Amino acid sequence: MTSPATPESPAPFPDAPRRTKGYEKRTVDDFLARAKDSFERPADESLTALDIRQVAFPLVRNGYAIASVDAALGRIEDAFAARERQSVVSRAGAREWVGRSKETAQVVLDRLSRPRGHRFDRVSVLRYGYRVDEVDLVSDKIAGYLEAGEPVTVEQVRSVAFRMQRGGYSETQVDAVLDAVVEVMLAVS
Repeated sequence: MTSPATPESPAPFPDAPRRTKGYEKRTVDDFLARAKDSFERPADESLTALDIRQVAFPLVRNGYAIASVDAALGRIEDAFAARERQSVVSRAGAREWVGRSKETAQVVLDRLSRPRGHRFDRVSVLRYGYRVDEVDLVSDKIAGYLEAGEPVTVEQVRSVAFRMQRGGYSETQVDAVLDAVVEVMLAVS
């Protein structure tokens, strides 16, 4: 787990390139310290893999390079997910863990099996949402992964980005499904 910089240690991440915003250093360092403390105490479940996946940092000049921080957060999320899996398996057994993962995967697959253009709620034509064609393309790939084991990595799902369009898909719904997919992928890895 990455630790925050101290006066005698180097910064944990490179700075964002000049004229490019990066993540606010203090906020990142504070969050990483909190994650480290939480992870080092096995009984502490105040921070979860989902919390790590959903953390957001302010963008500022002279911040940390976004890609470096995001890569570290991915590794930290993997560690928390493994700990959570182990906790459930030791308390309730492997069957319970597999059952939960299958249920989540089925809910996602049911959503993604809807017709193209109708998989998620749409925002009004006066608002911007995710581009429908791009989300449907990613949805098809994820459905292929869940149904037939077609190759898709956790990093591909974590890093997917969609352009915006008026009347597009609801960002909240799409993001929730992507989070569930990551959860399922981490559960079976």
